Amino acid sequence: MKASTLALFAITATRTSAFAPAAHTAFSRNMSANAVPLANGAMSFDRVCREWRCKYTGDKATSESLESISKLVDEYLPQVKAVSSDATVNRLVCGACLDFKLMITVPLDDFGPWEEKAHAPEGEFLEKLKAIDGVSQVETQTITNMVI
Repeated sequence: MKASTLALFAITATRTSAFAPAAHTAFSRNMSANAVPLANGAMSFDRVCREWRCKYTGDKATSESLESISKLVDEYLPQVKAVSSDATVNRLVCGACLDFKLMITVPLDDFGPWEEKAHAPEGEFLEKLKAIDGVSQVETQTITNMVI
């Protein structure tokens, strides 16, 4: 095998390794056919979540920043749900710590193509979120999200 072919293979393998199935497939009662095993096969995942989160101000019942966040979510919800025909969207609000989170979970097979598009419409959404008076600590995270 030529050195360039080996180098290309190595690059491809390392870029996809975070979500690639392990060489062994230990049995797990939660594992679907295309699931990626974790914890020595004790758990697995076949859905990946992109979380958009921030802090808001005010009481949860009367917060103007939370109301503005809600309007922004309503504006982008059709685009967010369109990222995958099997997308689930969850909204989490904590009135005690003033957390707002939007969790978009898609099948593993749909995550890569969405990631290649920079999780659109994430960029636009986050810029508008940052512009809301009273919103701070705007962050994102990619995590697995499985119903068990």
